Amino acid sequence: MTAILAPAWRGSPGAGKRISVASITIPLIPAAAEDLWRLCGRTRLSATDLTNRAITSYEFFDAQLRAGRELIVRAPGTGETQLVRFG
Repeated sequence: MTAILAPAWRGSPGAGKRISVASITIPLIPAAAEDLWRLCGRTRLSATDLTNRAITSYEFFDAQLRAGRELIVRAPGTGETQLVRFG
């Protein structure tokens, strides 16, 4: 699968951003467009890499939840844990 950014992506985040996946253009809600823009800057990963990682991660999380498992994140310094829920 190939994901590329439509020309409208160039520049800052905002409403009306879209990604193209296998020749299908998918609109992003403003919050998702802003998150993707922020992640590209922070991680130096391309939108394609981030999209692929997001899909792979969500597939893993969904499979774990469907298997009856819980997803928990833990702060290594304090041991504090939080249950991750997807709504």
